[in-house]
Amino acid sequence: MSSSHSNRARQVGWFGGSFDPVHRAHLALARAALEQLGLDEVRWVVAGQPWQKSGRRMAPAADRAAMVRLMVDGEGGDARFVLDDREITRAGPSYTLDSVREYWRERPDDALWLILGQDQLAGLTSWNGWEELVERMGLAVAARAQDEVKAPAALLERPHRLVKLTMPALQWSSTEVRQLAAEGADVRPVVGDEVAGYIARHRLYSEN
Repeated sequence: MSSSHSNRARQVGWFGGSFDPVHRAHLALARAALEQLGLDEVRWVVAGQPWQKSGRRMAPAADRAAMVRLMVDGEGGDARFVLDDREITRAGPSYTLDSVREYWRERPDDALWLILGQDQLAGLTSWNGWEELVERMGLAVAARAQDEVKAPAALLERPHRLVKLTMPALQWSSTEVRQLAAEGADVRPVVGDEVAGYIARHRLYSEN
């Protein structure tokens, strides 16, 4: 699906990450944002060169994007999920601010929501240009029903919009998937058949 070029302002979720690899907890978060915020679209933005993970070996950006495509088109099954590849086609470190500025030039009337996990929220004030992001974007933060969202102090000192997305207790992580795949374990319960097959065919996380 490509974004519409109508003049109607839309509510759009901005879901960025390295997705190394994408897994079902990512999908659950995207669905929660879509449903609980009534979004017109969730854009899955695959980081080309995540500046906060510069010291870690990662699967190639093209492979990470391909896995997101498999998840979005397969298990995602919702035309409102869109793969956004702008960060893997742009040279240099992937900064969210650069990407959303580019998007706003394309669609200045759209309202953007930054979709985050609690750990990302905790580190938000270390992001490049985070002040502009929170001034112009809503924050949609995942948390289990009984948990409180814990925002960093610097964020609380500024005007901002923060909405809690209620999530099931899914403990999966990309780190866990990489470890399981390296050990030759079955990762299908965490990533689904299509992504698991892609990981196996391309030996993305094999130790040898």
